[in-house]
Amino acid sequence: MTRTEGFLDAPVFRIVSEAARTAGVRAFVIGGYVRDCFLGRPSGDIDIVVEGSGIELAKAVSDLIRKKEGRGCHVSYFKNFGTAMLKYHGQEVEFVGARKESYNRNSRKPVVEDGTLEDDQKRRDFTINAMAFSLQEEDFGSLVDPFGGIRDLAAGIIRTPLDPETTYSDDPLRMLRAIRFATRLSTSECTFKIVPGSIAAMKKMKDRMVILSKERIAEELNKMLLCRKPSMAFRLLDETGLIEYVLPQLSKLKGVETVEGHGHKDNFSHTLQVVDTLVENELAAIAEGRLHDYTPAEDGDGFMENVRTEPYLWLRWAALLHDIGKPASKRFEPGTGWTFHGHEIIGSKMVPKIFQQLKMPLNEKMKYVQKLVSLHHRPVALVDDGVTDSAVRRLLFEAGNDIDDLMLLCNADITSKNPVKVERLRRNFTLVQQKLVEVEAKDAIRNFKNPITGEYVMEVYGIPPCKEIGILKEHVKNAILDGVIGNTFEEADRMMREYASEMGLVAKDEN
Repeated sequence: MTRTEGFLDAPVFRIVSEAARTAGVRAFVIGGYVRDCFLGRPSGDIDIVVEGSGIELAKAVSDLIRKKEGRGCHVSYFKNFGTAMLKYHGQEVEFVGARKESYNRNSRKPVVEDGTLEDDQKRRDFTINAMAFSLQEEDFGSLVDPFGGIRDLAAGIIRTPLDPETTYSDDPLRMLRAIRFATRLSTSECTFKIVPGSIAAMKKMKDRMVILSKERIAEELNKMLLCRKPSMAFRLLDETGLIEYVLPQLSKLKGVETVEGHGHKDNFSHTLQVVDTLVENELAAIAEGRLHDYTPAEDGDGFMENVRTEPYLWLRWAALLHDIGKPASKRFEPGTGWTFHGHEIIGSKMVPKIFQQLKMPLNEKMKYVQKLVSLHHRPVALVDDGVTDSAVRRLLFEAGNDIDDLMLLCNADITSKNPVKVERLRRNFTLVQQKLVEVEAKDAIRNFKNPITGEYVMEVYGIPPCKEIGILKEHVKNAILDGVIGNTFEEADRMMREYASEMGLVAKDEN
């Protein structure tokens, strides 16, 4: 066993060691904390495996802390899982009894029996997650690594402790976890690779994905999207065939069709390039304080603005799905080539179905993704029609507080092998950005509210709710967005009265 220095300096480890010795059980730190120590990455969560009862050891640790410090730690118990968790000096420490597992083919829920550390390490998903630090007084801090996890970590290898076919068949979620770990742990200095035997097993075992819940699949996809280079995960999903089980709509973007010598870009590769570029741009914007989050104000009037400090998962979903409507809209037009007219509208209509399929939220998060997908083509397309104040007002009105995220997505979507085309598109994009700033400063359209409300129309004309009210409000709104009148109550009221007169409505004060 290899000794490691400095990894267990936090006081909690000595306290657990003492409590375990007093209770006559052996305890070990295992899993992600150990792996991250060697990677030099921060890890706030600590997993303790004990050859005995994890719940009883957690109680003993809390009692010992109370004895030493005059105050205990609140312990949360999860009796159905045989686990307990406490917080000590800001660190979450979870306790579980060592166990061995066996599986029924129709479920990923194992039959669990008490076991030893060796049994527990065998049930772990990957060698790099099976390493443990001893907390016994006689060899405190020694590395217990029966499967060569430290060697695999140094080599950048994702490998299962036991036969990969058995490992993935028992719990197919591990296939997604393998892809996620390879993506998450990769850096510019070291790309983690899933060993060939494991890739082959994933291809063979892919049908086992059917026993997974959609919620667990979505959870893994979310974690992949939050990596620094999500494209790696989705290429591995494609290589192994798992993509057909997690997001089949994405796989339909693959391939290039050629007619009369005209081909189009591979929209699958393009999408992954857009996602990676968006991640880079988003992180840069966050670092520079250029992105904001908006939450409804407590009084319900307007929004509270906060500088964004963390990546926004749903912006990355918008990038992943932005061209999802292209297969359904693809057409070849002689003399023109391939077109994808209306793909953004088709794609936006597909978003709710995809979210429903993955059991993801159908609330404002889904609506945000749907909005960005539907608008992602608008900013650069504005230039073709002329970057008019009216067009920019409508874009600001429709995007609202999500305009900055939309522009990030649009910028990332500028890709082409033709540098002249890219340069032209970027110039167009810059034009729109400049116009957005000018129009927003002048007209304050981003959080536009119609000065004319339905209640006001009913009061002025003494009428009950009816379609005429909606017609008047829409007329005034369009007049403001088109720049016919200013965004003020006085001008809006005058416009409403003029149009109402044409409709045959008479105000009460005119009778």
